[in-house]
Amino acid sequence: MRKIVLLLITICFCILPSSSLAADAVKFGSIDMQKALNESEPGKKAKSDLEALIKSKESIINEKNKAVEKLRGDLEKQASVLSAEARKAREDELQKLLREYQRAVQDSQAEVKKKEGELTEAIIKELREIVEKIGEEEGYTLITEKGLVLYSNKAIDLTDTLIKKYNESKATQKKQ
Repeated sequence: MRKIVLLLITICFCILPSSSLAADAVKFGSIDMQKALNESEPGKKAKSDLEALIKSKESIINEKNKAVEKLRGDLEKQASVLSAEARKAREDELQKLLREYQRAVQDSQAEVKKKEGELTEAIIKELREIVEKIGEEEGYTLITEKGLVLYSNKAIDLTDTLIKKYNESKATQKKQ
């Protein structure tokens, strides 16, 4: 019995050091891509560019809306004094303006969505390249996206490192 216990203890001492060495060699990290998108300098610039585009589209849409409302108001005020033909012409004009307004809204939404996709796609591509560099340079075995992980130790979160390196890479590109 003593020989078996001694043998088990010896085996444990032989196996444990090698498994702890293997655990030290494995390095994990996680990235919060949404945070990196929102807090990096290029991400902030893209967001402000997108907001400027939205404001310009809103002003165009508001002008078309005012024209529709003005024509609608005029039609309601003059409905009793207009002839049937004149009233029909005004209603047709109102319908045409409404269609133009709706088309402008849809076109604006599509343009904003397309621009957002283009800006986001470009930034994510650059962020992924930097994640690869961080992984290679700092010896990570695995880097995951935080949104897909149910739990992670805060010590493995590389998001701030990613933002810092991304901002630095963009700053050096501007200088060149």
